[in-house]
Parts: sequence; structure tokens; C-alpha cells
Amino acid sequence: MRRMSRTLITAALVTVVIGGTAGWASGDSQEAVTGAPVGTAAWRAAGLPDPERMDPAGVARFFAGLSPVRQRELARTHPTVVGNLDGAPLELRYEANARSTQGAFDGARVLAHDTRGRGQVALVYGDLARAEHIAVIVPGSDIDTDHLRPLTDMAASLRGATGGRTAVVAWAGYTTPVGVGLDAATGRLAEAGADRLTRFVDGLAAVGTAEPSVFCHSYGSVVCGLAARDLKAKDLVVLGSPGMRAENVNELGTSARVWAAKDPTDWIDRIPNVEVGGLGHGADPTDPAFGARRIPAEDATGHGGYFAPGTSSLRTFAAIAGGDVR
Repeated sequence: MRRMSRTLITAALVTVVIGGTAGWASGDSQEAVTGAPVGTAAWRAAGLPDPERMDPAGVARFFAGLSPVRQRELARTHPTVVGNLDGAPLELRYEANARSTQGAFDGARVLAHDTRGRGQVALVYGDLARAEHIAVIVPGSDIDTDHLRPLTDMAASLRGATGGRTAVVAWAGYTTPVGVGLDAATGRLAEAGADRLTRFVDGLAAVGTAEPSVFCHSYGSVVCGLAARDLKAKDLVVLGSPGMRAENVNELGTSARVWAAKDPTDWIDRIPNVEVGGLGHGADPTDPAFGARRIPAEDATGHGGYFAPGTSSLRTFAAIAGGDVR
């Protein structure tokens, strides 16, 4: 009987994902971008240390042992490597990425840029080095270097709501699902994204920035759930989440405060909160039994409206990001 029930749940979940529901569209399978940055072969050939054998703290130590002149030389001759080395000095990464992107991303400083696949980027609004508070926003499906507007709008809205006091990173640093198909129903892309997110945040810690609050939208909350145990964050905030691959906060294994928001018109609420045979992402983080702190979102609209100006959710996000909530 139990096996039959699990089979029926799995069949129902597959039907929902493949058939779609309001606001959903079938997606194409994506290959996760992983591994060392573009240009690493030339970097290694120059006798420089293998990026895949250094953690962010090791990267920080390597650059600390170089003169400023040598650092800038490496940024000039190997911009796609230096610009993507988590743990390298912030200003050096900005310089390298400005060279490789040639001003393609207006209004922000580029902390990472990977041209492989559909493209990945980390855009910084504010002064990461000096900010007392930092927020990192992790998006869900359909975000890449050609489709950044939903993410950059979130970042601009959050930064504005904090009065510019909080530096905000729009982190499109993993291969997101396209549409909502099997990629969005499984954790495959989220697992690769979790590794990249953890390393990115480790890189911030290695250069001495403030510990961030991490905001995770939709499938991005699956990424954050899988990263949670190793993620150096003071807050994990999930919104419009299909689940975090955990049944409760304790299973996340994090010391961060965990917050959750879901508005009553969000279509994500129609997705089954199960995880069977690798499909689905588990419990609803806004369920009281999950144990997250609930964020008011009754006046937000739809799946993408949590950062809309004037909403209770945005006000609460700003208070969390700005360190105004204990």
C-alpha cells in the first residue's frame, strides 16, 4: 500500500510538472556549468596555481603574497580567471571583469562573469568592502546573462528599501532551469548551484566582507536549502519556495536564521510539497511545522511580486538585510 501511494504521488507530480499549470511552461533540459573558469588552461600553462586545487581562503593567500603590480598584471593577462576567482581581492575582480565584459552590465560592478552555457554573472550594487550589511539574491528559473531584469529589479528594490545602506549582490551564478519542467522538479541543477553559491560566499568571507543575508526566490530556495549546511550566512530568506529539500529547519543544518514568505496568489502553492524518487522538493517552508520565521506577504501579488514597493514582504526583507530585526 505504501509503495502504491508513493507511486501515485510520483505520477501526480510528474503530471503537474509535464502538463503544467497556470504560469508554468515545460522546460528544456540544461547542462550545469561547473569547473574552473574560462582561460584556466592558459593560467596553468603560465605556471600559476590550479584554481581547482585552491579554496577561496587559499586564493586569498595567493593574492596576498603578490605585489600590487603583479596582481594587476594577472588581471590584465588572465581577466576571465581573475574575475571569477572567489577569494581574489574585490577591486581586482572588478577590474578584470570590466576588461572582459567591456561595460555590458550598466549600473553595477561585475564580481563574476562566466560566458559558458547561457552565461552567469554576479552584479554588485553598493560597496561590498565597506558595507556593514550585505544581501545576496539567488534567483529561480529562466535567469541568465540575457534575462537578468527580474533579478536586477529585485536587487534595486531591496537596496532602495534599505535606503542604500545595504550592499546587494544579484547572483546569477548557476545554471537555472528553463521554464518549469523536469529540471525544475529535480535537484540536479540546484546541487551544482549550491556548490557554486557556497564557494561564492566563502570568497566574500575570505576578503573580509560582512556576513550576508541570502534571499532565495523560487527554485533558488532549493539551491539555498542544499547549500545551507555549509553556507556562511546570517539569514536565509526563501520566497515563493517549492521546498528546500528538507522537512524542517533542523534538517537544513544551518546556524542562520531561516525566514519564509508566500503570498496567497502565488501559483507555487499549487505544487505538491513532496519529494519522491528525486522529484519534488519537500516540505513547504511557510508551513508552521517547518519551523521558519514567517514573513508577512498578504499584500504581495503573484510569484514575482515579493519585492514590489510598498509591500509588507519588501519592508521585512529590508529590515532583515539591514540588520534591524533580531
